[in-house]
Amino acid sequence: MWFFIIAFSLIVCYFIWRQAKKYQRQGLINKPLPAQWQQILNKNVLLYKKLPGDLKKALCGHIQVFLSEKKFYGCAGLEISDEIRVTIAAFACMLLLNRDTNYYPGFKSIFVYPSTYIATIKTWDGVVESVQQNVRLGESWQRGPIVLAWDSVRQGALDIKDGHNVVLHEFAHKLDEADGSMDGTPLLSQRSHYVSWARVMQKEYDKLQRRVNKGRQSVMDKYGATEPAEFFAVLTETFFEKPKQLQRKHPRLYEEVKQFFQVDPASW
Repeated sequence: MWFFIIAFSLIVCYFIWRQAKKYQRQGLINKPLPAQWQQILNKNVLLYKKLPGDLKKALCGHIQVFLSEKKFYGCAGLEISDEIRVTIAAFACMLLLNRDTNYYPGFKSIFVYPSTYIATIKTWDGVVESVQQNVRLGESWQRGPIVLAWDSVRQGALDIKDGHNVVLHEFAHKLDEADGSMDGTPLLSQRSHYVSWARVMQKEYDKLQRRVNKGRQSVMDKYGATEPAEFFAVLTETFFEKPKQLQRKHPRLYEEVKQFFQVDPASW
């Protein structure tokens, strides 16, 4: 008997917590963006200027929720400022426009270095340990934090036509891992979409690999040919920064990603 009473109480508490969080988020969404944050968007986030008015308003609401729920930590002496927080939040929330979202659940921490940093990678072959040091612009730990280099963030924010944006890239990985695995397939809105997604993505991924192996150029960066997870992350960068080229050269791929993100950057 006591078990059922406790279980019922926990369910009620969870329901109350969910409703309270929903109302809190809605309050933040409806709250005007601080003037200094608006200035940061206009100065640092050139893609923001291209958004239609309704999407600008939606993005500002998402930014406020995101910044209330995620924690930023400066590394290697970097002091976290509103400029850093708002710039990163803007691109992270760009991927949430027009979609049902829970604001990247499962992680809270974003670590920011002033510039490119060294990541130490350990691998094991039996009892033999190998240690490698790689230069990174950013990384997304599965079920863990995101790490970014601020100079790369700023460079990507100010050049919106080169197809490179480390924030879009790393947060695309967070969308990818929402189903429990980072495999290039995020959670889709309908089960029927998975068949079309798999068919189009596999065909385009194979095509990119062939072009890279032959040393030929593509609208997508060659890093997308390394594995399906990187293909989706690079595709996300390309979709938002080179939408017209992607739509012209890979129309079916563009439509598939457009259906997922529920926005049409080529029309902005």
